[in-house]
Amino acid sequence: MSKKALMLRPVDTVATVVEDIEKGDSVCYLLDGKNESVTALEDIPAYHKIALKDMAEGEHVIKYGQIIGAMTSDAKAGNWISHKNIMSLPRNYEDEL
Repeated sequence: MSKKALMLRPVDTVATVVEDIEKGDSVCYLLDGKNESVTALEDIPAYHKIALKDMAEGEHVIKYGQIIGAMTSDAKAGNWISHKNIMSLPRNYEDEL
């Protein structure tokens, strides 16, 4: 079954699913105005993140064009990205202004 996800920036490595996803669902999103899809490798609750590409432990996770953390383990495209496999990274917000 085809389901939808939201991706805002072409550099994003994850998308937010907008409905509950079951393993095997095709999850569709727009990338530079073109329809793309990834197959869910596991069940993912609505409004959680799905990996759009394979990611290695330590790799930055990018959502909405921003680094939101780093992977604590390897993930394949289609995996659920959650608190179980991502960690926060310290940021110096003053340098970002």
